[in-house]
Amino acid sequence: MNGLRVASLMAATMTTGLVAGIYAIYANAFMPGLAKTDDKTFVGAFTAVDRAIVNPLFLGLGFLGAALFTVLAGLLSLKEKALPWIAVAFVLYLVTIIVTMAVNVPLNDALKAAGDPATIDVAAARAAFNESKWVAFNLLRTILALVSFGLLGWALYLTGKSAAQP
Repeated sequence: MNGLRVASLMAATMTTGLVAGIYAIYANAFMPGLAKTDDKTFVGAFTAVDRAIVNPLFLGLGFLGAALFTVLAGLLSLKEKALPWIAVAFVLYLVTIIVTMAVNVPLNDALKAAGDPATIDVAAARAAFNESKWVAFNLLRTILALVSFGLLGWALYLTGKSAAQP
């Protein structure tokens, strides 16, 4: 059971870190880069990337997998010192899922629904997208996911420390 507990905690930490990194890349490079482009480039590039990221590897293993692995790690750590850290990490990560589903995804979907950038009013589509709102909520989920990742890292440390004690 100890091996499964450690493996699930490692998987939770790694997948949460992966998702936090993806959010951070959007916050640090992708959105600032797109902000400097014309409307047609912005709409075309953003929608293409959004379509590409909606895939089983990211959604299943990363985005949802992080939550599932964290729940599993928590359930397997009910009597361990790491449990409070895992629990808080889960709650923070859950908030990132809620923010994503309530804010970022609807904005993404509305932009994609606007149509082909070659045939639509891209300035209107970009304005309706509400770039500043998307960026602000992405920053929120980036910070929460990074803190969640750090808490899971601490939980791993505590797990290793307790395993090393006689």
